[in-house]
Amino acid sequence: MSSEPRSGCPINLTLEALGDRWSLLVIRDMMFGGRRHFRELLTRSEEGIASNILADRLKRLTESGFLTRADDASHKQKAIYSLTEKAIQLVPLLAHMGAWGRRHTPATPELSIRAQLLEEGGPDLWAEFMDELRAAHLGLPHPARGPSVGERLQKAYEAVRDSQGGAAA
Repeated sequence: MSSEPRSGCPINLTLEALGDRWSLLVIRDMMFGGRRHFRELLTRSEEGIASNILADRLKRLTESGFLTRADDASHKQKAIYSLTEKAIQLVPLLAHMGAWGRRHTPATPELSIRAQLLEEGGPDLWAEFMDELRAAHLGLPHPARGPSVGERLQKAYEAVRDSQGGAAA
């Protein structure tokens, strides 16, 4: 985000914080794909992000307070990225974007199923998913409620992908 916003409009400010081509996709991959390392984000992106772009977005998202970066104890040269509360609170926005995209774009069935389930589950499911993300990324306790939202979304994706004869993601 530049030092001087174009205006104080909350929509403008949100777009200035997240409106580039890749930022929300990096956050999406961390939320829904459980990707927390640079290499995972780079090699498992459906959109094929370039390494220099990914490095820049991770830096920007960290500087803007959407992500934190910590050394990974398992490997000296690896970092692990975590969502902050600021990023976790984007779940409803991403759910609405996914719902809109399902209705108004030629989205594929396997990449639409998570959006469908989030739309159908509504705010209660979003809140449960945000609690799971808080546990995974912020270390907050999460009460066990059976299969996690993340697991349910992944299983639904895999079922649709497999029924379509798709490759593993």
